[in-house]
Amino acid sequence: MEEHVQINDNKKLLVVTVGLPRSGKSTWSREQNLPIVNPDGIRLALHGERYLPQAEPWVWTFAKTMVEALFNAGHDIVILDATNVTQKERDQWIDEKWDVVFHWVATTKEECISRAMKTNDLEIVEVINRMNKDFEPLTSDTGESP
Repeated sequence: MEEHVQINDNKKLLVVTVGLPRSGKSTWSREQNLPIVNPDGIRLALHGERYLPQAEPWVWTFAKTMVEALFNAGHDIVILDATNVTQKERDQWIDEKWDVVFHWVATTKEECISRAMKTNDLEIVEVINRMNKDFEPLTSDTGESP
């Protein structure tokens, strides 16, 4: 698990998780005892399904709004608990209003699939494989930890 802080003059800190589904991001996030914004939770609250493509713009608008609202409510640290496997996904969370730390939960694809199988979550296996294929590692040349 690697982290990198993007420093600016703000005191607010957004911790952005990076990792495959079933890697342990949510478990780690809950252990921090900090406010968490979780797009999976937003999806269930919004439309009651794990994933609905036409609702995704709303999900991410709500996620960004929730992050900002938690900072505005006085929280100094907020966790965004999502996969963020591509540079494009991570870049959307860079904002002059807060500092950013990327927290990589580097669980292997095989372990993630094993965890999914143990809970009989066969639907997520295809997603794990796709995201593993699309994964862009954190690198020093992108301003993130290698």
